[in-house]
Amino acid sequence: MRRSLTMAAGLGWGLQFAFLSPALALVLVSVFGASDAQVGLVLAIANAAGLAASIVLPLLADRARDYVRPMILCAVLTLVLAGALSLAPSLVWATVALVVLGAPAGVGNALLFAHVRHSGATTAETMNVRAAVSFAWVAGPPIASFVMAAAGPRSVFALLAGVALYNLVLAVLLARGGRVPVGERPEVSPDAPPARVHWAIVVTVMAVFAVLQATNTAGVAVMNLLVTTMGESIAWAGVALGLAAGLEVPALILIGRLGHRFSALSLLMAGCVVGATYYGLVAFGHGLVPLLAGQLLNAAFYAVVAGIGLTYFQGIVDRPGLATGLYMNASRLGSIFSGAIIAGGTATGLGYAGVYALNGVLTVVALAVVTVLRLRAKS
Repeated sequence: MRRSLTMAAGLGWGLQFAFLSPALALVLVSVFGASDAQVGLVLAIANAAGLAASIVLPLLADRARDYVRPMILCAVLTLVLAGALSLAPSLVWATVALVVLGAPAGVGNALLFAHVRHSGATTAETMNVRAAVSFAWVAGPPIASFVMAAAGPRSVFALLAGVALYNLVLAVLLARGGRVPVGERPEVSPDAPPARVHWAIVVTVMAVFAVLQATNTAGVAVMNLLVTTMGESIAWAGVALGLAAGLEVPALILIGRLGHRFSALSLLMAGCVVGATYYGLVAFGHGLVPLLAGQLLNAAFYAVVAGIGLTYFQGIVDRPGLATGLYMNASRLGSIFSGAIIAGGTATGLGYAGVYALNGVLTVVALAVVTVLRLRAKS
């Protein structure tokens, strides 16, 4: 029962992001009249606030060794955020709401994984919760798009309020249930450093995952443009992205099982090889068939980055909240860095295929760094 609650909570926190994140730019423009430049500025400010909140709140939770009560606070703040955005009279007030309310509200997902880790989850069990988050990203954006098409952009605020109530109820149930009985103690990766934090390794690992997340973000961002340059309908980009998202859920579950047999760094090395192969296939395959066929590789690659990355961070940093917050921030930094990849890739003369070519090069560089970390861990 309690394990089912954490799975359901993963779905809820995933839906919170899946409803709001893809729709936020549209809401800023259509509801608050933001220009393109203002959208970029607001998103940059909100992301900066999110970076800070993703460190401060988990650190406080680590100190109290309680991750569920802060999760309740995040759900309440999300509910207030939905109301504040629906009542905001201008873009300035909407920005204030996103910073003051949205930044801490967005930490609920990290706190959930910190709670799961603190409760003694194995890699496979953590992966199952992460798979629930991924499923939310399969279902959430289409639901939000359908609702907004039928009832207007402001309707996303109602969706946000609904999922906030859902998350609030589940967090209260988790608080009443106490520890989640998923194991005796937290699982430690066999190639993880000693319990005391080695910050040089942590910074290196953060850089690796920021780069890998950046390649994924850049690839997704130019997918529509790549397909149109092939002379194909933009709908095929949606098919490719939906295929990758759908395959990611079983891939996460499978990788979670493999986590019992192979070390985190070994799986990450294999994931980088798969990712580099996918990027090369898309960059030089020149067609729709290689793009669609490559989504199996794409799903496996991102499942390793998203799943193994989270559990490895929790293995090298002995504070569950801080570990999860650092991993989430690596993802945020990757999103920022993705713009440079797009600019550099399109300047190669290969067009949007050049973005995938540069992604492949960066993934090989990440593979080299991970290999060094693996060799150091074995010595």
